[in-house]
Amino acid sequence: MISVEHLSVEFSAKPLFTDVSFVINDRDRIALTGKNGAGKSTMLKIIAGEQQPTDGVVALPKGCTVGYLPQVMELAGNRTVMEEALLAFDHIRELQADIERMNLEMAERTDYESEDYMSLVERYTHAEERFQMMGGLNFHAEVERTLMGLGFERSEFQRPTRELSGGWRMRIELAKLLLRAPDVLLLDEPTNHLDIESIQWLEQYLQQRAGAVILVSHDRAFINNVTTRTLEISCGRVWDYKVKYDAYVRLRAERREQQLRAYENQQKEIADLKDFIERFRYKPTKAVQVQERIKQLNRIVPIEVDDVDNSALHLKFPPCQRSGDFPLIVEDLSKSYDHPVIQHVNLTIRRGEKVAFVGRNGEGKSTLVKCILGEIPFEGTLKVGHNAQIGYFAQNQAQLLDPELTVFDTIDRVARGDIRTRIRDILGAFMFGGEASDKKVKVLSGGERSRLAMIKLLLEPVNFLILDEPTNHLDMRSKDVLKEAIAAFDGTVIVVSHDRQFLDGLVERVYSFGGGRVREHLGGIYDWLSKASHSLSEGGTASLPPAHKVTEAPSGAVGEAASSWAAQKAAARQRKKLEKAVTDAEEKVAQLEAAIHLIEDQLATPEGAADTTLYDKYTRFKQQLAAAEEEWMTASEALASCP
Repeated sequence: MISVEHLSVEFSAKPLFTDVSFVINDRDRIALTGKNGAGKSTMLKIIAGEQQPTDGVVALPKGCTVGYLPQVMELAGNRTVMEEALLAFDHIRELQADIERMNLEMAERTDYESEDYMSLVERYTHAEERFQMMGGLNFHAEVERTLMGLGFERSEFQRPTRELSGGWRMRIELAKLLLRAPDVLLLDEPTNHLDIESIQWLEQYLQQRAGAVILVSHDRAFINNVTTRTLEISCGRVWDYKVKYDAYVRLRAERREQQLRAYENQQKEIADLKDFIERFRYKPTKAVQVQERIKQLNRIVPIEVDDVDNSALHLKFPPCQRSGDFPLIVEDLSKSYDHPVIQHVNLTIRRGEKVAFVGRNGEGKSTLVKCILGEIPFEGTLKVGHNAQIGYFAQNQAQLLDPELTVFDTIDRVARGDIRTRIRDILGAFMFGGEASDKKVKVLSGGERSRLAMIKLLLEPVNFLILDEPTNHLDMRSKDVLKEAIAAFDGTVIVVSHDRQFLDGLVERVYSFGGGRVREHLGGIYDWLSKASHSLSEGGTASLPPAHKVTEAPSGAVGEAASSWAAQKAAARQRKKLEKAVTDAEEKVAQLEAAIHLIEDQLATPEGAADTTLYDKYTRFKQQLAAAEEEWMTASEALASCP
């Protein structure tokens, strides 16, 4: 569908990527990945036509439409939520106005036999057919479904957008983009302002209804559920893996090991050549050999190795005094503003527990956190346990940093003991490597300040952590470091988050917020999602039900339900089997392509061109690749037809 050909981008004469080529096919689901600053957002802007490359072209077929959602955009605030969303269908409304105008003109005219009148009738007929093909005026229902899928209540449709936060206004922009249904969707961090239920709705939309999709996201679960292909920007090149993100991570690790071995061999070769040249440079009898070695040295193309992965860095919270057995007890707590937010909340958190607060935005998660911190008044009883020392992280924590300190000095002032020798490693793991550690806090972006505030909290001696959306500005490596540190923390933790992958395996209890109620669920995040999903299938509502809502099957339907459940289980097992077959085939294809690419590189050298065994390997791998692609096609078709 879209062909990216020999693309190069330079900033201040420094290349971002060079001679990049790839194709975006219809129905592709692509994850665009790479370290911060590699050029992911730049690539999306170029494909969207909002930025010009230094060299190369992006070729779009005639009539191909592209929709682009950037991370940051200017948002209008003069219309209601519904009026703003309806702008997605301006082209249909303009067509409707044209039809009404032509209809009125035909009713007023009497020159029925004239050529001009017949031309008007033909234009009217064509416009009417086009209007019906585009769905006519049925788009209002689609607008409602999309807005509700992204978390809006029907009662909010007439609310002025100027009253909404930036996050909710970004949801409207995402809704408009989806409603326009472009051939290619380019999404830059689309889940940043969504809750878990809205993310799941978006996943289903992209899987079932979108055309081609390219997305940049640090939400691993979202990427794995949506994409089937991964493009990595690394060392100024684009590496194409026809697999999901998790499989790509494994293949990338293997590729990096190959790079390291090739790099080490090349360094040894270079050292041997230089040693020979130095030893025999002034011996006339070796002049020819020396010149040959010099030419050989000049012909060597340096092998680049991906940046060192700091995800193996281990952080540990500093020791702290032990808290009481029950750091938090809440009894019959209620909080209202102009309407009830949370009512009759009862919960007890024991020392050492790690729990999650989940639910739609605006359902009271942050409100309860503010009650715990004593920032707002409430009705009921709330007891913070004996010797509980609370460490709190929220986005506004970044505002409390000293703007005149550097990044390094900010952390150096709270670091104690051996950790002070590893400050730069820690900063690197949270995307403050190199010169970034010497920046002053006052020049950092909002996201950078949030990351710095998170590092500062990690090094402070506390025994009760409350983290409100801690992963919003972290990349995947940083999230892994943070998750491991929290898992090893022997204190108590409350995490408010929509990041399923981050919460998975970290929390053992979930408190879900909805409809003014807070409900306790034993088990991890996917246990809760499974229960919520089951309730959804029973209730048939447009979104996951509030936690307090329980649906019971009538007693006479038990046998039928059991039979249906068995059939669903069998279908799920078959689907899981087919999904594994597709994944295995994708990995096999990627491994064979990587092997073929490696041989092609070797064949491009004089030594490789003379090695006949390489040609045999190349032919054999090509045959195996064709067979693996056939396996993948068969498994994919079977999966597509699976109920």
